[in-house]
Amino acid sequence: MMKLIPVKPRDAKKRSIKSINGWISIDKPSGLTATQVTAKVKHHVRAAKAGHAGTLDPLATGVLPIALGEATKTVSFVMGGRKRYTFTIGWGSERTTDDLDGEITRVSDYRPNKNEILKVLPQFTGNIDQVPPKFSAVKIGGHRAYNLARAGVEISLNKRCIFIEKFALLNLPSADLAVFEVMCGKGTYIRSLARDIGRRLNTAAHVKELRRTHCGPFSELHSISLESLKTLVHSAPPSAYLHSVETALDDIPAVVIDLSQADHLRHGRPIRVRTKEGCPCVDIDMLVDGDVLCAKAGGQLVALARLTGDEIRAFRVFNI
Repeated sequence: MMKLIPVKPRDAKKRSIKSINGWISIDKPSGLTATQVTAKVKHHVRAAKAGHAGTLDPLATGVLPIALGEATKTVSFVMGGRKRYTFTIGWGSERTTDDLDGEITRVSDYRPNKNEILKVLPQFTGNIDQVPPKFSAVKIGGHRAYNLARAGVEISLNKRCIFIEKFALLNLPSADLAVFEVMCGKGTYIRSLARDIGRRLNTAAHVKELRRTHCGPFSELHSISLESLKTLVHSAPPSAYLHSVETALDDIPAVVIDLSQADHLRHGRPIRVRTKEGCPCVDIDMLVDGDVLCAKAGGQLVALARLTGDEIRAFRVFNI
């Protein structure tokens, strides 16, 4: 007698994976890593692919943009954008992680006053050299610095040039605390700023609180909590929480092409911007050779491309 073997239904989670493209700006809570938050967002919206733009430490809160689907191809544009932070420095101790989570490595009884603090801030504005914290995601020989540091390996990180557009003292709640606001470019470690300003003021310092209020085109005003997202996914349309893929490309000029030209770009073929007779095929007003542009057809984003001579060549194609 033939034995019937029951067939297990396909995994329900796999069946419900959605093709979702866009950005969700999360107001990250303290205590979770950026990777953990990204995993939760991916689970809530059942996205096939997700990634975050700009790491936030577990201690930190604030704006964490999450890219979904085709938006992951634009992550570098958000990471390269301007960021704004408010943070509190605790005077009197340096720590292994340069924030409140680490073990104390050095102490100082000295507390700088307001005038001393204001005097050194210009030294931390503009292009400056900065050594990342040992507990950071910087890679050394293929390994993350924080993994080596946790394993007790003695490591040395190289200086890197960063840009600080604004460094302002906001408040002095007590002799032990100072609250700052920083507007900066890519690659800036606020924990390193706290450590270095403490040393410059002949004391010891670490970050007690850290919040990111802006990251590229995203701000805290348009960010939502994980709890809100979980509710909205079941009670509201995607437009209530999802920003378009193009949100990350606001600063890049858009060029309108026709459907035939779009097909060329999607298949790796360049398109000409003018005919042999010099007649324009594409309106590239104000663009110069080498400029990056967003190619759009029928209101849809087709590709990120570069103007090269008389041609537009795609270097990143979108399947939206």
